[in-house]
Amino acid sequence: MCRFLVFTSPQPHLLSNLILYPKHSILTQSYDPHLLIDTTQLHNGDGFGIGYYTSPTLLPLLGPQPCIFTSTIPAWNCTNLTRLASKTMSHLVFAHVRASTEGSLAESNCHPFARGPLMWMHNGGIAGWKDGVKRLLIMDVEEKWFDAVKGTTDSEWAFALFLDTLEKMGVDPDEVGKATSGMNNRSVGHTVLRKAVVKTIERLNGYISTLRQRGVKVGQSLLNFAITDGKSVVCSRYVGSKTDAAASLFFSSGSKWVKDEESQDYRMERRDRGADIVVVASEPLTFERGNLVKR
Repeated sequence: MCRFLVFTSPQPHLLSNLILYPKHSILTQSYDPHLLIDTTQLHNGDGFGIGYYTSPTLLPLLGPQPCIFTSTIPAWNCTNLTRLASKTMSHLVFAHVRASTEGSLAESNCHPFARGPLMWMHNGGIAGWKDGVKRLLIMDVEEKWFDAVKGTTDSEWAFALFLDTLEKMGVDPDEVGKATSGMNNRSVGHTVLRKAVVKTIERLNGYISTLRQRGVKVGQSLLNFAITDGKSVVCSRYVGSKTDAAASLFFSSGSKWVKDEESQDYRMERRDRGADIVVVASEPLTFERGNLVKR
């Protein structure tokens, strides 16, 4: 099962301190994941992706779109990832290591996916995907979102459904991030993003319900989504069952992300009541006492 990491902070941080150097970093999780539901997939070596935003001061020059680096090389074996991460800083980072459930090994199937400044990741799977959900979804989205899909994963199609949902809510995804009169680099905001994620899950459940009404046996979806507009971030942890376990997801917040000199590992500090720095991850970044990332 895929693993992902979200990091957001008012100040830029070096990517290597987030994705490479913590003892149970997402790089380590690519070959040594601990919290697996599907024990037939013992590593996440089907490619990876890093998405990050440049400094807000550079928006007039570079635009609001994230920079995304993907590769089908396993993360643990990619020298370019180490080179990039050791020289790149960002205030908002998405990282993803893939264990394929749908879609072939291809860069077009590596997360995160983006449309303008919007960036999306998924850990899990959509139930009934090959049994009819994919067809129902494709028939239900507008043509421009259908045409935008380049890969073959259920995750990217879920992003297309999210974009379609956002548009139906009255927000044009292609206008997000564009400067308007009286408002520069317009964002969607966490309230609207959250509603759109919830509605996306409801629509997916609607397709599954249709199949079940037709007598098709469908399992349960695992829908851990992460979406950002470059400023706000919303994550979901969802399982389509009252009894089955959801895919793991943890978070931590604080005022400082630092390397502890004694343990030589990274940890979240809370020097005051502030919680400006937030980490969301499929697995804790350390399994020592006082986990860096808590449920």
